[in-house]
Amino acid sequence: MPTKIILDCDPGHDDAIALLLAHGNPQIELVAVTTVMGNQTLAKVTRNALSVARVAGITGVPFAAGCERPLVRQIETAPTIHGESGLDGPVLPEPSLELDHRHAVDLIIDTIMAHEPGEITLVPTGALTNIALAVRKEPRIVERVKQVVLMGGGYHVGNWSATAEFNIVIDPEAAHIVFNEKWPLTMIGLDLTHQALATPDVARRIAAVGTAPARFVGELLAFFAETYKDAQGFDYPPVHDPCAVAFVIDPSVITVRKAPLDVELAGTLTLGMTVADFRAPAPADCTTQVAVDLDHEKFWALIVDALERIGDPPQH
Repeated sequence: MPTKIILDCDPGHDDAIALLLAHGNPQIELVAVTTVMGNQTLAKVTRNALSVARVAGITGVPFAAGCERPLVRQIETAPTIHGESGLDGPVLPEPSLELDHRHAVDLIIDTIMAHEPGEITLVPTGALTNIALAVRKEPRIVERVKQVVLMGGGYHVGNWSATAEFNIVIDPEAAHIVFNEKWPLTMIGLDLTHQALATPDVARRIAAVGTAPARFVGELLAFFAETYKDAQGFDYPPVHDPCAVAFVIDPSVITVRKAPLDVELAGTLTLGMTVADFRAPAPADCTTQVAVDLDHEKFWALIVDALERIGDPPQH
């Protein structure tokens, strides 16, 4: 049976690829897509999500907009990486899906509560604001969620500061809430996603698929490559968010290590740092683990396969 997931995202170039992977892989059933501010404003990332849905031919899946600012802090976006639209590079088609009338937090709660315990996996690839509010509004979701697989953080590296990753540091209070609930949680952080590089060989394999969605991904990666080289000195861009979806599809793609996790809320230099306690062994009641190593070939094979399965959807 496919794994049912809610993808909570802020598209974002890598979020867009995560959405295509989730839609195109038969091991995943995408039951809802929710958006949160982050890579750009809520209005922009929500429009981007709907545009990607049109590129991929996604229908029959509810899309809902969520929080437009963090719990406590002022909004911070990432135009130096993702551009003014949040998805610069390709020409974005006009959305054809209507947004669900519910707030993302309510769609998340409704979806989890409508399914049997252990059926829904949460895959957040942006700030954790929607997830934190959902768990505060309806605490029963914690025991009903199968697992949380999130892209964010890092146990040895940051990108928005010396010690903190963007998704976490823009709403560290939300991350603190999510990390400290007793659900099974896997942190797919920068230590792992910096291994998911879109090398020239990867670009060639994607181009060889030859479909409109594959060309769209190629244009995303070309823009991403430029901004990552300019802003962070990468020769090839790391594609973060699809790593979380890939782990849900096939856990053998990523090696994980069990470790207690928490988020720093008070440090002058370390605000938003995700702290993994590697003093072995992890306590018996530890519910958190971190991603350590990526099978690069398996990972990109999943993305190419998903694009081949999506094909060229009719554009209505």
